[in-house]
Amino acid sequence: MLSAKTWLWSITGIVYAFFVIWYTDFGGPLTPEEIAYYEQRLVQSGASAEERERIGRFMREDDGSQFIMVNLLDLSDAPPTLAATGADAPASALLAHYMEHMYPALLSRASHPVFAGAAVFSLLDVAGIQGADHWDQAALMRYRSRRDLMAIASDPAFNGRHEYKLAALTKTLAFPVNTTLYFHDLRVMMMLIGLSLAALIDLLFLRPRGQDY
Repeated sequence: MLSAKTWLWSITGIVYAFFVIWYTDFGGPLTPEEIAYYEQRLVQSGASAEERERIGRFMREDDGSQFIMVNLLDLSDAPPTLAATGADAPASALLAHYMEHMYPALLSRASHPVFAGAAVFSLLDVAGIQGADHWDQAALMRYRSRRDLMAIASDPAFNGRHEYKLAALTKTLAFPVNTTLYFHDLRVMMMLIGLSLAALIDLLFLRPRGQDY
């Protein structure tokens, strides 16, 4: 019969294994069939030829790994009137309506914000680009894979919400980066948390009385 200590560490390991399986895309790079499917969805959504070429190259160069989307946002002082947010709504309200759709779509695919913050000063260093001396917000978004990004972006509901993001902004930049130094990987954090909790339970409740480690 397994001891309580064995059950504790076994369950901890099993829960962590399930988390890693969910949090990691083991499907490899996008297949030609998947790329063709998403390219067709781009056509149906009315994407321009330039957008289709750029996104098609992004898919064909897939390495199957996670990535971080870097976002720079300059909010509009006078966004247009849209149905869901009404007249005189601030840019933040339009972005909130966009993210109301995005957060469930992201989290269900093990994708999530890594960092978000408001600018505290104008740009301190800029070269080779015009009109980039002011930004209001910055955000880093972790995507489990390019497959997950394309699944989100090809959802018909995305187009209706994405117009709110674009309307909320005077300008924006968004580009993906592969991680080389990434200290916020939840697989590492969850492992440390799981080990710490299991060790604490073992220490407080499962250690025989009078036994020291």
